[in-house]
Amino acid sequence: MNAIIRSLTILRVSNSQQMLGLLLAIGAALGFSAKAIFIKLAYNYNVDAITLLMFRMAFALPFFMVIAIIEERKAVAPVGLRNMLMITLLGLIGYYLSSLLDFIGLQYITAGLERLILFIYPTIVVIISALFLGKRIKKEALIALALSYIGIAFAMYHDVQLSGEHALFGSALIFGATLTYSLFLVGSGEVIPKVGARRFTAYAMIVSCFVIILQFILLRDVSDLQQAMPVYAYGFAMALFSTVIPAFLLAAAIQRIGAGNTSIIGILGPVATIAMAALVLNEPASLMQMIGAFFVIAGIFVLGMKKS
Repeated sequence: MNAIIRSLTILRVSNSQQMLGLLLAIGAALGFSAKAIFIKLAYNYNVDAITLLMFRMAFALPFFMVIAIIEERKAVAPVGLRNMLMITLLGLIGYYLSSLLDFIGLQYITAGLERLILFIYPTIVVIISALFLGKRIKKEALIALALSYIGIAFAMYHDVQLSGEHALFGSALIFGATLTYSLFLVGSGEVIPKVGARRFTAYAMIVSCFVIILQFILLRDVSDLQQAMPVYAYGFAMALFSTVIPAFLLAAAIQRIGAGNTSIIGILGPVATIAMAALVLNEPASLMQMIGAFFVIAGIFVLGMKKS
């Protein structure tokens, strides 16, 4: 009898953890999806990409500095010079360059297309791993690649109809952001086991924050800090709700339900962005865009199912 009670208790705890993991993954997907909406809303006040990105990182910096201090106190060994150099390089690639290309690209394309292009990063990771790490591309990955890029073609057609050739330029910038973020993910897989995920993320973000602030100092005037109040609000919202909080929600979700299941739930991201863009930004959602979203989501779903 006691054994049955213990089994039921374990099952109840397991189910509650699964449900909590599901909710955390949904929260992370929605938080990351809102970033493009905040950026688009801020652009209505004639702020440029470099200044807006600086606000986002400046507001996020204190959070990650606190996290770094907490993680350093808990660590059993120092990061080490070699690991710190790798963290610096990866932070510049994945959080600085990728973010910069993303912010600039959003000046030319819709928020929905931006999220779809960013969402194909798992397929790019597969290609990079095959080219540089000698990993074989499996059948599921080939299917995911085909579906994802067919979907991007449909979604790009939608934006080209709206913005003309500017959409192609913007899409190229967002693809560059996706490529650099994918390189960051491949490289981080070598460093995270040595220093820990939260400590790695905190240090990489701190590096990118300082570089972005330095970029602003070198390329912009002090007068550019004077912006309309909503710009500060959107910058802070991006830092808190689309950077810091989703990062921790994602890590907690992976811990409870695994990376594969979390990635499947992340499929909500592009759908949420397209829906928010239509409701908040009044961006038209055409049949071509919906078809494109379906193909991209189907491709990533294939990869996510294989992982889980």
